Parts: sequence; C-alpha cells; structure tokens
Amino acid sequence: MIHLDHRDPIPAALRGAVLALGNFDGFHQGHQTVVGTAIDWARSEGRPAVVATFSPHPMRYFKPEVEPFRLTRLDQRMELFAEAGADAMLVFHFDETLANMPAERWIEDVIAGHIGAAGVVTGEDFTFGQRRGGNPALLKSLGASLGVGARTVGAVHDDVGPISSSRIRAALQAGQCEEATRLLTRPFAIRGTVQHGDKLGRTIGFPTANLDLGEYLRPRYGIYAVTGRLPDGRILAGAANVGIRPTFDPPKELVEPHFFDFTGDLYGQEIDVALHHFLRPEAKYDTLEALTAQIAKDCDEARRLLAAAP
Repeated sequence: MIHLDHRDPIPAALRGAVLALGNFDGFHQGHQTVVGTAIDWARSEGRPAVVATFSPHPMRYFKPEVEPFRLTRLDQRMELFAEAGADAMLVFHFDETLANMPAERWIEDVIAGHIGAAGVVTGEDFTFGQRRGGNPALLKSLGASLGVGARTVGAVHDDVGPISSSRIRAALQAGQCEEATRLLTRPFAIRGTVQHGDKLGRTIGFPTANLDLGEYLRPRYGIYAVTGRLPDGRILAGAANVGIRPTFDPPKELVEPHFFDFTGDLYGQEIDVALHHFLRPEAKYDTLEALTAQIAKDCDEARRLLAAAP
C-alpha cells in the first residue's frame, strides 16, 4: 500500500481517486462501511481508492491535555485499510494551517485542487474546516461545481444504537473485551517495542514482554487473556497484566504479557498484544509467593478461555 503525506505532491496515478475521508480511529464496523463504499465506487469507475486519515487526531491538537484515547496507531490503520482493499493511505498532518482553513478552501484547494479527487465518501456526521464549518452537505454542493462527487454513509447500528469509537472506548474501560471485539470486528491490539524491565517476572517463573501504552486508550487495569503476534507472524497465547503493578514500587504503567511455552528473546522487537478476555482487576499481594500462586491461576484461566475460542 502507498503511504501519502498531504504536504507532498500527489502522484499522477492517484489523481482522480475516490477518497474515503475521516479519522477512522479503530476502523470499526461503521468506518469499514465508509471505506468499503469508497472502494466499491472507485472500482466501478476504474479509479484508485484512497483512505484519508489524520495524524495527530484533531482532538489532540485542540485539547493537548486530554487523556490518551487512541484505539489504533497509524501503522495499524494502514494495514487495516490495505486489508480492506484500498490502494493508498493519505495522512493529513493536522496542524494550525488545517485547523484554521475555511471549509470552502478545504474543498477547493485541498480536495479538488491538491489531491484532485473525483469523489469523496464520508460519514453523515463528518465535519471539517475552520470551526467545523464544513459538512457533507457543503461537500456535495460545492464539490459538484468543482467536479468532485460526494456520497454520505449513515451510521451502522446494532441492537444498542450507532456503532462508534466512543462505545468501543467505554467497553474497554469497563473490561468488556468481547463487546469491543464485536464492534471492532477484531480484538483491540496494543502494538509496541519490547523493552527491558526489572526482570522480576523471570525470577518467579513468568517472564514478560514489557510494552509502553503510548497514546493508546487505557483499558481497565487488570489481568487479561491475550494473544501476541510476533514480527515473523507467529501467534502466541498468553496472560497479561495491564496497569501499574501495585505489588511493586514504584508503580509503572505497562502492558506485561507472559506468553505460554515461549522461550525466545523479544527485546527490541515490535509485537502486537490483543486483549481477548478480562480476568480480574489488579491487586496488591503481600508476598511474592502469593503473587506467583495467583499468576499461575490466571494463566490456567487464560489458557482455558483462549482454547475455547472459535
């Protein structure tokens, strides 16, 4: 898949594309419908399909103090867009220039001019431009005069209501992994580089691969049944602590997966840790013996749950 930066010229072969435009954090069922609509439109007319996303998220620009909330890293989204069938990912680097650009200029200079899009697909609630002055109606009316078609996709609903990133975040913060998986169509996965820790897990027979949570949403702190995907594609089952490790001082926020029956060295490697089931909240133990006994029980439960999964 081609990775485009909105600040660079668009290759001639990708001008005239159909553009799926949105944040697409998480790439849940609703996002997949927007992107799928753009890809179908592009294929029907023999055009490239490009998915445009934002980095950083506009919320991070306007409210830099907000707690971490991302469901995916940019590279994860790129992989998901490629799997969906898109030809390229276009990244809008959200900064002061984009934040202060009037919506009309956004359409004229960026969408029609710089990108040269033939069509744009958005969700029905998508807004853009200075003070969110642009919406799908403006995109359709002004775009038509510039030779840019516009289509809008309604929200995807389930029995509860519209599927949204907010619902997924709430599910993860409540430890409801299965609900988050259903809405995302895949487990929530944290990607990071394995770092050296204090190696306490190794001394008690449960070595861990420690990852920083970075800009990811903080799911409910606790113990999870997880799978890990290694750089070579191998999938490992395991149990992980996500949180601050209250038994140890000083507290340190980490994702600490222990992979069953694995003895390799993962330091410095980038891996994905997918959360499948929440087992229990974090707890503080008075002795290492008590902690070790509980970890053994957690691993047994994680093995049972993961083995039972379809």
